[in-house]
Amino acid sequence: MDLTFFKNHYSYFENEGYFQKYLGKECVDNGFIAGELGYDLEGAFLFALRKDYLFPIWQQVDVYSEEDVFDVIEFLYDHCAKPTKRSYHDWNGCGWHCEEYDELAGKKEFREKINKILELYSEGFELSSSGEVLALAETGLEGLFEAPIPTADPENIEKRIEAAKIKWRRHRATWDDRKEAIRELADVLEYLRPQLKKVLETEDENDLFNIANNFGIRHHNQKQKIN
Repeated sequence: MDLTFFKNHYSYFENEGYFQKYLGKECVDNGFIAGELGYDLEGAFLFALRKDYLFPIWQQVDVYSEEDVFDVIEFLYDHCAKPTKRSYHDWNGCGWHCEEYDELAGKKEFREKINKILELYSEGFELSSSGEVLALAETGLEGLFEAPIPTADPENIEKRIEAAKIKWRRHRATWDDRKEAIRELADVLEYLRPQLKKVLETEDENDLFNIANNFGIRHHNQKQKIN
């Protein structure tokens, strides 16, 4: 991954004070002024991302892998807030000192700008409003991810479908993750089976459950087709 765009993006928001609420600020007169994450930022990154080589960002960024960049983007989104009250400390280029923030506005701006970068990378990604880097839908399939789910049963249908979509699209999703997502959808299909006969031809219904039940998705026995 070309890190130039990410570094430019991070530099802009850091210089404007969007990360000060949580990550604090280094002041030329007063040293480090801690934010809500405290003084051990390396520990905060380790705790959140389970990696011990991501912070300080400017010291480590040039050796980031693709997965590292996506993890840090998600972390920064979770800890981004737009300054609404700040003052400029011009001595030796110290920069903005921020006092009050708007988190929703900060996250919105961060997401809008980073998505312009992510959508151009590889086959395309996006940062969701919940703060997860997801693969974009393949051309022609966007409607499958965007279509509303007409249901009055969010626990058994809507939440399961949404969880399956996220699991499939996550940037670090493995084949096992994606198989589990399909299994989740098959379970929803089974739950809806009494109603399927009203909207599907018999052959279509049989084909769907043949895939779900005989191709190593929901069951594990010697008859399963696992390839």
